[in-house]
Amino acid sequence: MNILLTSVGRRSYLVKYFQDALGETGEVHVSNSSSLTPAFLCADKAVVSPLIYEGNYVTFLKSYCLENNIKAIISLFDIDLPILSANIQAFEEIGVKVIVSKPEVIEICNDKLKTFNFLIENGFKAPKTYISLPAAMEALEKGEISYPVMIKPRWGMGSIAVFEAENDQELEVLYKKVYGEIKASYLKYEAQENLDESILIQEKLKGEEYGLDIINNLENKYENTVVKRKFAMRSGETDCAETVVEPKLEELGKLIGKKLGHTANIDVDVFFDGETPYILEMNARFGGGYPFSHMAGVNLPLAIIKWLKNESVDSELLVAQPGFVGHKDIEIVDISKIFNV
Repeated sequence: MNILLTSVGRRSYLVKYFQDALGETGEVHVSNSSSLTPAFLCADKAVVSPLIYEGNYVTFLKSYCLENNIKAIISLFDIDLPILSANIQAFEEIGVKVIVSKPEVIEICNDKLKTFNFLIENGFKAPKTYISLPAAMEALEKGEISYPVMIKPRWGMGSIAVFEAENDQELEVLYKKVYGEIKASYLKYEAQENLDESILIQEKLKGEEYGLDIINNLENKYENTVVKRKFAMRSGETDCAETVVEPKLEELGKLIGKKLGHTANIDVDVFFDGETPYILEMNARFGGGYPFSHMAGVNLPLAIIKWLKNESVDSELLVAQPGFVGHKDIEIVDISKIFNV
């Protein structure tokens, strides 16, 4: 069984996890829109794809899958998810399973305003959120929220254009800055239909930050929640964390997994003061915090391979040992071979 990881970037560890899961039974292929991609070095086969929003992107992937006997696709990038989700049926017609949530789930996770609405409508706690500068300024004047506040893209990822404002002047300046950065980056693609409502202002949450890996199977049925206490962040993803036992957050993950009905993994950011958890964001893919779960004993790649083969999965395969503390390192990778191709 060959699988394809799209938008693979620097996720070399995931390539290796899936290679270990497949063993001698298949290959891990990867794609990215640039050849300057470190994960290309460890994959069994790599290919440079068109940009996600180019008209031939899906056609390219379908042709590649047919030529290389690919049986499943997994994307590692938020912007890729809605494109692949909208084309699940087209890939199934050529015998390829796209492991991605349904379009409505992707929309809830990618659109942070819809994330907020979903959470509030279903009884979860979330930071107070405003879709316009005047609405946020009015809330500040009324004392509904107080400084500092966070300004961020409505459709955003990786801490791109996320800022903290301490007063009215900073809020106005940073609001304009976020608007400019959205238009100048790939964030413009998801924001382009509603650019005037593409920025959110949120209250800054208090408490310790946790990451949840909420795992459903490929039939969208809940399996388990892995809880990690975060010690450090870098570029919007977990840099150092510890796997912990926290019943309230495990129950929270179970409720989200059942209510959302996602496929495989979602990565959820939570602030928790020991009493009340507040959900900040949800990412419908393998998140940057998954390696901590994996090194603590979870093996979601192997579970996915078994589910694809209609084999039973031992529940212990999705359980993390508490007390594992991990820290991501920085290592220089020689990409001369792929750069000079």
